[in-house]
Amino acid sequence: MIKQLTKKSNRGRTPQGEPNPVDVHVGNRIRLRRTLLGLSQEKLASMLGLTFQQVQKYERGMNRVGASRLWDISKVLEVPINFFYEDMDKSVANQSPRMFSLPEGDIDFLEEEEEIYNDDPMQRQETIELVKAYYKIPNRTAARHLYDLIISMSKTNYNNQSEDEE
Repeated sequence: MIKQLTKKSNRGRTPQGEPNPVDVHVGNRIRLRRTLLGLSQEKLASMLGLTFQQVQKYERGMNRVGASRLWDISKVLEVPINFFYEDMDKSVANQSPRMFSLPEGDIDFLEEEEEIYNDDPMQRQETIELVKAYYKIPNRTAARHLYDLIISMSKTNYNNQSEDEE
C-alpha cells in the first residue's frame, strides 16, 4: 500500500509555517477588547456560538478570523472593524499574505521606512487597569469630564518642564 503524502495548507501563514503576524495582531486586539469588557473566553465564545478553544485560537493567531466572523466579533465587542487593525506596526503589516506571494522585485514600491516601536501601549497592564477603572466610575458625567481633561492634557505642550523648574 502506498502512503499518500498530504501537504498541510500554508494559506495565510508565513513561509516558515508560523501564524501570520497580521492574524496575531488581530487576535491580540480581540483579547484586549474582551479583557477590557471583563469577558472570559468562555463568555465571548458563548456570545459568538463558538467553543472557548476557538476563541483561544483566534486570540493567538493560530486560526484566521474570517470576514463574517470578524463582523460578529466587532458587534459583540462593540467596536468598529478597524479597531482590530489599529496600532499595527508597519513591520507586521508588511508581512500580510500578499507580501509573501509577490515576486521579490515587486515589493520595493510597497516597503515603507522601518520604524521602531517599543511597546504597544494598548497591551500594557497599566492601560488595561486604567480603562477598567474609568468604566467603573459610577458618575458618568464625572467620567466624561475626566475623559475631556485627559484629552485636553494630551494636546497641551508643557515643553517638558516640571513645576520645580519654573
